[in-house]
Amino acid sequence: MNAKPSASGLSPSFEALGLPPELTEAMAGLGVTEPFPIQAATLPDALAGRDVLGRARTGSGKTLAFGLALLVRLAGLRAEPKRPLALVLVPTRELAQQVSDALTPYAQTLKMRLATAVGGLSINRQQAALRAGAEVLVATPGRLTDLVSRRDCHLDQVRITVLDEADQMCDLGFLPQVTELLDQVRPDGQRLLFSATLDRNVDQLVRGYLHDPVTASVDPAAGSVATMEHHVLNIHPADKYATATEIAARDGRVLMFLDTKAGVDQFTRHLRASGVRAAALHSGKSQPQRTHTLGQFKDGEITVLVATNVAARGIHIDTLDLVVNVDPPDDAKDYLHRGGRTARAGESGRVVTLVTPGQRRDVNRMMSEAGIRPTVTQVRSGEAKLTDITGAKRPPAGTSGSTGNIPFRGLGARTGRPAKESRKAAEARKVAEARAAARVRKGR
Repeated sequence: MNAKPSASGLSPSFEALGLPPELTEAMAGLGVTEPFPIQAATLPDALAGRDVLGRARTGSGKTLAFGLALLVRLAGLRAEPKRPLALVLVPTRELAQQVSDALTPYAQTLKMRLATAVGGLSINRQQAALRAGAEVLVATPGRLTDLVSRRDCHLDQVRITVLDEADQMCDLGFLPQVTELLDQVRPDGQRLLFSATLDRNVDQLVRGYLHDPVTASVDPAAGSVATMEHHVLNIHPADKYATATEIAARDGRVLMFLDTKAGVDQFTRHLRASGVRAAALHSGKSQPQRTHTLGQFKDGEITVLVATNVAARGIHIDTLDLVVNVDPPDDAKDYLHRGGRTARAGESGRVVTLVTPGQRRDVNRMMSEAGIRPTVTQVRSGEAKLTDITGAKRPPAGTSGSTGNIPFRGLGARTGRPAKESRKAAEARKVAEARAAARVRKGR
């Protein structure tokens, strides 16, 4: 996660922050050599046992900021069956997997056991892992609540509790479950809370459960990252389908967000029929499906990941340089978290939002609330301006997606009614079909 040094170049070494040699050697072997700002700001206090309140955008290195501290503080201790010593609460299955993957090599170095408890996967395996004993448990609130109610997990020995992405846990309605779980951990334990935003509900957690916390805020907002560009592309509603398709057909990976699961599935089917290697990610998919899809995207087997908001925070892809809001998000917080999938860990990236005339007022308000001043461009499909900004190009020739701006009710038209094809789009479609037929005849 720490592939490149912090921008300032002035961060102390991990050794100077207090990490043991065996851990820093393992980190160096994985290319983690210099702390990011949030790590340098919080590790000394976390290692000293202080409660920590950290504000930092996604992709800034928060996982190792809290993870290294809890591993070092618990090193040498052994958990009893069903009684973990550290608890990391996260809002989504994808984020739980990300945290587990990031901490596993260091836990192994320190001979510590780590278990994961999330919905969508076999609860029997999770029960077995807890019965065998695990010093660290990474969990989503819903599944952990189930395990506690079944008496498969007891939290009375938890010495260190981490709330990661606390604002999204509140946004998703987990606040009652989170507080119920926090009431069960040791009252004298250490609490580490990390969040991209510190709104009213998060403040309630801070006031109720953190004791004289050390506060560290290294990123004012995800949208202010210097390496992230923001673009609003003003488009005609009838051209939205073709524009989104051409962006998806670009060289290189792209993450595209739509509002609904149905819209995601429909657009993904269209892209695949157009010759674009695309896959869908949303809460309607099983956890094995979601894990497999993310793995394919990371490995480059698919180049377009089409997702809903629910998947926004659990996606960590190195060197992802483009995020596209095919459907604009509802509020500034969602915009920042979608955009946080790019320009991670010092890399550069662009966030592009497709906006029709009827959406401009709401998008302008959202951008203002997010503290963003985007570059606004009027574009049409097939234009050089679109290619310059996004790398867009026509889908592979001879496929069903190369027939122009065929209407798509999942992208901007009224639900349940096919969009009306414009005269210009119909003419373009007929020309494309005639050209395709001519190519077929010529090839005979």
